[in-house]
Amino acid sequence: MMNRITIIIVCLLISFTTGIAQTESLSARQMQKQGLVNIQTLDQSILVDLMYAKADNFVGRILYTDLKEAYLHPEAANALIKAQKLLKAIHPSYRLIVYDATRPMSIQQEMWNTVKGTSSENYVSDPANKGGTHNYGFAVDVSIYDTLRKDTIPMGVKVDHLFSESNIDKEDELVLSGKISAEAKNNRELLRYVMTHSGYHTLRSEFWHFNYKGYNRDWLTTHGYKAIP
Repeated sequence: MMNRITIIIVCLLISFTTGIAQTESLSARQMQKQGLVNIQTLDQSILVDLMYAKADNFVGRILYTDLKEAYLHPEAANALIKAQKLLKAIHPSYRLIVYDATRPMSIQQEMWNTVKGTSSENYVSDPANKGGTHNYGFAVDVSIYDTLRKDTIPMGVKVDHLFSESNIDKEDELVLSGKISAEAKNNRELLRYVMTHSGYHTLRSEFWHFNYKGYNRDWLTTHGYKAIP
């Protein structure tokens, strides 16, 4: 009798774990295979709303047809958790919200095909030149969400706005010209503070983009890191 019960329990566990595996996308399994981690399995308080899983992005169509989770290299993921804790310590109702993390190179190619030869070309890394840090699991696009207001806090322009208003090196001028508000500038500074004090580096052209430890594609490939196909 006990052996029969044991067999039933084992079968149920196998069925349960198989069901979980089947719900994971091909992209997710590929990222796990290369050692990346789903950040929400480490900290569920970090919000995820992948902008390329929806049509509301600079390309204007859904690019992530099967990916809904945000994956990062474990070092980068742990640094993001540190940033989340720091943000909550400063402002208890605030949470980081991730709009993009590891990005397959196939998607990078679609983005590049969209901007190649346009004024937005400098905002997207060319896959022919090894892509960018997103493709290796060491970059994240992130903003701040207020759980009391149930909305993101103002940053002047939307994440994925590929124009000069997104730059971080001329924010005083942007405020003076009325292109962003003083509140938005302060909010950007808060985001930079928690991210840079947790091991991330900024990108001049995008207030939302952060590279872990300032790694770039040349350093990553030289040290044996592989891009997600």
